Amino acid sequence: MIPLKFDKAQGLKILALGAHCDDIEIGCGGTLLKLIEDYPIAHIKWLVFASNERRKQEAVDAANMFLEDVSDKEIKVFSYRDAFLPHSSLEIKEEFEQIKHQFNPDLIFTHYREDRHQDHRLISDLTWNTWRNHLILEYEIPKYDGDLGHPSLFVHLGKRQVEKKIHILQKCYDSQAKKHWFDEETFKALMRIRGMESANADKYSEAFHVRKIIL
Repeated sequence: MIPLKFDKAQGLKILALGAHCDDIEIGCGGTLLKLIEDYPIAHIKWLVFASNERRKQEAVDAANMFLEDVSDKEIKVFSYRDAFLPHSSLEIKEEFEQIKHQFNPDLIFTHYREDRHQDHRLISDLTWNTWRNHLILEYEIPKYDGDLGHPSLFVHLGKRQVEKKIHILQKCYDSQAKKHWFDEETFKALMRIRGMESANADKYSEAFHVRKIIL
């Protein structure tokens, strides 16, 4: 396989976008931990759009745990209504435009374009509408809809990163604990499949869809 590597001479600027409070952690949490370990980080902007008061605090706590070794970071959780983001698309687009004028990231994480959840698709569409000349990695969220695709970029994770990702999810998101799918088995299962597909000797990987990249 051909590796994708970043220039270590300057710090990475990363934008992580999630529709809901646990999306970034589930979709690319392990990858963020790996990037933080492997590269100097100039700034990470972590933005979540749908929340309520309880979930907002959970998201802030989780983000701070993932980014504990990052000195320059911004964590922002909006309060748009869960499952109704398309009905607030004008306001959310305005938020994206403000971010674009404030921050020029090297790498963007967002939702998979073909995700069947309407909130996820909106965030993905607005990401592509807003940042047309950036490296965008679309992460995947396992769920009832059965909409997982065939990603083409894989990030090999080590045991420490996998365990930390799952530990933070279980520690911070008490509001989700009773959901039948929100458990270690689900999180590990998808990472194990992606690890097999990418021949990771350490078993676990996260995977992403890449629409455009220039060599």
